[in-house]
Amino acid sequence: MTEPPARRQVIVDTDTGLDDALALLHLAGSPRADIAAVTTVYGNCAVEDSLRNAAFVLRLAGLEGVPLSRGAAGPLEGEAHIAGYVHGEDGLGDLGLQRPDPQVTERSAAEQVVALAHEAPGRYDLLALGPLTNLALALRLDPQLLHKLRSVVLMGGSGPYQPLGRSLMIDANVQNDAAAAHALLSADRPADDTVTMVGVDVTGTVVLEESMTSSLRHAGTAWGAFAADVLEAYHRFYVHEWGRAVAPVHDPLAAAVLVHPELVTRRVSAPAAVTSNGFATRARLLRLPDGTPPALPRGIALQPATAVVEVDRGAFLAELVEGLAGGRAR
Repeated sequence: MTEPPARRQVIVDTDTGLDDALALLHLAGSPRADIAAVTTVYGNCAVEDSLRNAAFVLRLAGLEGVPLSRGAAGPLEGEAHIAGYVHGEDGLGDLGLQRPDPQVTERSAAEQVVALAHEAPGRYDLLALGPLTNLALALRLDPQLLHKLRSVVLMGGSGPYQPLGRSLMIDANVQNDAAAAHALLSADRPADDTVTMVGVDVTGTVVLEESMTSSLRHAGTAWGAFAADVLEAYHRFYVHEWGRAVAPVHDPLAAAVLVHPELVTRRVSAPAAVTSNGFATRARLLRLPDGTPPALPRGIALQPATAVVEVDRGAFLAELVEGLAGGRAR
């Protein structure tokens, strides 16, 4: 008999907006993961809203005992960019939810990540769903942090450059703190796949359609009703992209890649860097589609990283909707 995979012990670093909330619920219902801690950051909303939203989702999931830590209110350099036009002013679509006052740890988010990694090296995976400021601050406290975490999976970055004539959505989590992304990609680590990027080049192609939202609405569960409300709020932004009430599920896909690596059908490892054209800033692998290096200035490459570039979309969406409809037995 095949042994079931070990349950991942996951530290979730989140700027708790609409798709972050779905990712938290998805993890909460997974038989392959335990949410060991949640750390919060600005991005989709202000950090205080991120705290309240995380506390709301943890309560909905029956995980009120999970430690919750306050993180950075802005980037290492410059001012915070808050995506209220996507996620609503409160980060959860301005749905009028009664969000609890969060109980937070005495440790900051960066301190919490470092402390957990020190207490049990190799035990924790870190899932980064927002700007990477907390992780960069943690690396300042311990430059060897990536040797003590089991892995880091981030919703951000991208794989090789796109074929000519194609473009990508904004890499918001990197754009919000390019210095933090640079700190992560330049940090000392034991292997190429210690850091895995699940970027918009793949998350932007995994779209949850109208029928799936409807099935959540009619599931008759608190999780399903909340997920449907969240998705309908998300649709108000993405309808202007595709003209339909649909949305890509960026953060839930990153969570699924962590706990269901079999969903990944293609990964690429190569030197990575944070680049900017003066308007958009992006973390990416420095490879063209044919595997050759891009025509960029010498010396721009950092250490190798791994990017997910193809996934089994159908299997992921079916598993996501099933989980959000009510969770699975743990």
